[in-house]
Amino acid sequence: MKTKLIALLVFFLSISSNAQQTLTLEDCYTLVTKNYPLSKQIGLIQQKSSYEIEAISKGKLPKIDLNAQATYQSDVIGFPTTMPGVQPLNEDQYKATLDVNQLIYNGGAIDANTKLKEAQTKTLQQQIEVSLYQLKSRINQHYFSILLLQEKRALLNSKKELLNSKIKEVKSGVKFGTILPASEQVLEAEIIKINQQLTEIKFETIKSLNNLSELTFSKIDYETILVQPEIHANISNATRPEIAFYDLQNEQLEFSKSVISKSNLPKINAFGQAGYGNPGLNMLDNSFQTFYIVGLKANWNVFDWGKTKTDKKALDISKEIVASEKETFELNNKIQLEEQDYEVKKMEQLLISDTEIIQIREKVIKSSDAQLKNGVITASEYLVELTNLFEAKNSLKTHEVQLAAAKSNYDIIKGK
Repeated sequence: MKTKLIALLVFFLSISSNAQQTLTLEDCYTLVTKNYPLSKQIGLIQQKSSYEIEAISKGKLPKIDLNAQATYQSDVIGFPTTMPGVQPLNEDQYKATLDVNQLIYNGGAIDANTKLKEAQTKTLQQQIEVSLYQLKSRINQHYFSILLLQEKRALLNSKKELLNSKIKEVKSGVKFGTILPASEQVLEAEIIKINQQLTEIKFETIKSLNNLSELTFSKIDYETILVQPEIHANISNATRPEIAFYDLQNEQLEFSKSVISKSNLPKINAFGQAGYGNPGLNMLDNSFQTFYIVGLKANWNVFDWGKTKTDKKALDISKEIVASEKETFELNNKIQLEEQDYEVKKMEQLLISDTEIIQIREKVIKSSDAQLKNGVITASEYLVELTNLFEAKNSLKTHEVQLAAAKSNYDIIKGK
């Protein structure tokens, strides 16, 4: 019983080890978004912003300073006549103070700077999203190249299998004298040629797989089967991340204007000072004393020579530049969509004619097959028709992959 269990376990392990892995286009998108080094910056930018916002918010907390000084003066305040109970001031004076300043009102400048920093963070993060999104085009380039090589490899293996079967038939015909002996060599030479093509495809596939592996930061071996994506109807409300990036830039500029506006509003602070020194606040008492001062302080820059107005005009021009960049992007994007739409329609038309050609070629090869068996045509003539059939099938598979690539690129351009 134990031996049977071990044998069963070995059997299932061998099946799982030989099972081929599959990879989809969406898997590649996910891998590059997750593993590409640039994606790490999104979290780092957020962490950096959190610290900066925390630092800005601390402007609302009281500012506490501890000060101390010792001085020697060449002269001090004196009186022309001697007054009873009043001693002359010392030239050496000492003072230690604890100063506290508390912001009461600054026109909302701290909150405005906080919102500006949040807007800047979103803009930077969206810029990363734009860069990551653009990697999809590179993924498509490698993915569909590999997919096309896989289809060609499958067709060549099918042709090779058919020729091996045909060689057996030819050998039988040669034995009975219905087919010329050279026919076998013609077919064998074609198989050697197919093996050469398979070798070329193998190395091209490995090269493309390595490129895809490096781009997605994952190991994709030669046995991995790439799945041809099923591209559905395009989503009409899809939006490119670049559009959101331009909108966030505008939002950031608006917050910058708000910060400028609030910078000239009045500022009110409460302050207090507690100290110990010689002399204290009473300059006539030449001894060490404790003292304190409390009060309010207001500051208002009522005239800045038009600096605020000029800064806002500069920001308005920046907004116009962003609007121009957005308009240019949308125009180019529209042109790309139209071009890609034509490419999709072209491939759809080619596929229809591919199917018709294959149907005709299959009828021709069926006739040629019967003629070869009866010795009416040579193996070379049969091989010409067989090659024509497989070239037609190759065209069909090529156009199918190109159609899928065109539809996928259309979705990328649209912003899916």
